[in-house]
Amino acid sequence: MLYMSICFISFIFLFIFSIFLIFFGFYFIMNDMIYFIEWNIISFNSGSIIMTFLFDWMSLMFMGFVFFISSLVILYSDDYMIGDMNINRFILLVLMFVMSMMFLIISPNLISILLGWDGLGLVSYCLVIYYQNVKSYNAGMITALSNRIGDVCLLMAIAWMLNFGSWNYIYYLELLSNTFEMNIISFLIILAAMTKSAQIPFSSWLPAAMAAPTPVSALVHSSTLVTAGVFLLIRFSIVFNDWLNIFLLLISGLTMFMAGLGANFEYDLKKIIALSTLSQLGLMMSILSMGFSMLAFFHLLTHALFKALLFMCAGMLIHVMKDSQDIRFMGNLSFQMPLTSTCLCISNFALCGMPFLAGFYSKDLILEMVSFSYMNIFGFFLFFFSTGLTVCYSFRLFYYTLCGDFNMLSMFNMNESSLNMIKGMLGLLMMAIIGGSFLSWIIFPTPLLICLPFYLKVLVLMVSFLGGWFGYEVSKINISNKLMSLKFYLYSSFMGSMWFMPYISTYGMSKMPLILGYNSYKVFDSGWSEYFGGQGIYMLFMFLGKINQWWQYNNLKFFLMFFVMWIVVLMFMLII
Repeated sequence: MLYMSICFISFIFLFIFSIFLIFFGFYFIMNDMIYFIEWNIISFNSGSIIMTFLFDWMSLMFMGFVFFISSLVILYSDDYMIGDMNINRFILLVLMFVMSMMFLIISPNLISILLGWDGLGLVSYCLVIYYQNVKSYNAGMITALSNRIGDVCLLMAIAWMLNFGSWNYIYYLELLSNTFEMNIISFLIILAAMTKSAQIPFSSWLPAAMAAPTPVSALVHSSTLVTAGVFLLIRFSIVFNDWLNIFLLLISGLTMFMAGLGANFEYDLKKIIALSTLSQLGLMMSILSMGFSMLAFFHLLTHALFKALLFMCAGMLIHVMKDSQDIRFMGNLSFQMPLTSTCLCISNFALCGMPFLAGFYSKDLILEMVSFSYMNIFGFFLFFFSTGLTVCYSFRLFYYTLCGDFNMLSMFNMNESSLNMIKGMLGLLMMAIIGGSFLSWIIFPTPLLICLPFYLKVLVLMVSFLGGWFGYEVSKINISNKLMSLKFYLYSSFMGSMWFMPYISTYGMSKMPLILGYNSYKVFDSGWSEYFGGQGIYMLFMFLGKINQWWQYNNLKFFLMFFVMWIVVLMFMLII
């Protein structure tokens, strides 16, 4: 009997299911169909518990993409996790992760959304601490605790929806779009999405979550955990008022700028890609807050394709570099690993918005709509400067890893013999090339004609070229005592540490309570309580016992006096 591993079985099942779902999504969008399916779980007297599922083109397409990427990630994991004794447990955790995301996508009900939302949070904690060391435990704890804030906001939104008589939010969106109750719920939903999608000030957990295995990072940062918040906002986007949209635009624009700036100061390969994910999430949320929810969803899908490929290429590099993630140790890998380098270049170019790759169709459209919209100079600067920073850190990564001299001790034993890893990468490579155009033809059946002045039209290309040139110049800097970042260490550490956010949200949150606890322990538990409590009473009795012992053993007068006193007392008692 042919033995098939759990990886291969999961890959076949998810891949076939994803093809079906994507084609159903195309069918639904062409025929403008929406299906509600209600499952009556239990009926008791006059009450019943009903679970509702919403199948429209958006949920089917997104689910198809999640299943497609997760199938290739599981195939990739078969070789990447080959030395792991618990690979079955790892694959089951990934499947639970995908199942939670599926619950979140097809639910028009806040209760069932909470099932998927909390499932994502709990399983992500298990996956982040998978390698079981102190760094992983710390990263898992900050991930879980940051996401708990969003869970509490979602619970408060559920409680507030009791005013409406049902938790099926989809029925009330247009009816109650400007009421006070819906504004409160919208704010809570935005806060929940900010924690899950790691917007300022909850950004520090996203680079920390890189402690997870690379296949998990490829799945989390492309189509599951961090995109859950954006997808929820897309569902709720029609009820956001102007103030909420301005608030979301400011926060997401600053996140986009901060992540792009931080990635240019980072040397950890996976953290650079994680910060690029954060930057793209800020782009999705900011264009969503301007009212273009369809564009945000379009970029969500195209970004999922090339970002998963980017993480897979990074995993292959880490694999052959014997688990080294520092890009300063890499270099000249294009000669050693031509196929991986090709995939890395194409996914990087798609991230930069290279014409006719997947990212170009969504990013160029987004930036042109920003130029076309009512926008102040600060928001305009954040959009275009962040795009330049994206190209800058992408080219910097490209030159550090694939060009120049090799900086490790030995450059032998570098091969791309992991067949399943290559298959997973090639599957995503095709989609990263043709996926953007394919989706744009399906989602936007009428071609968009955006008439702009010539300078605004070419501004995106100019910013991209400038960013690429600057990234090339930055990558040529050698490490020495003349390094500019050492001269201006405070500024470079500020920009490279996500504007000191990890220090504020982790060390800052825990430092004062720990100092307070230490001082109270020292003063009360180890101080006055001991002085007046156990140790004080013990020392008092020891002192009295020593005096008594000294009296009895060293002074015959006292001994005889006590003896006479006892005799007198006994005689007195006998007389009575």
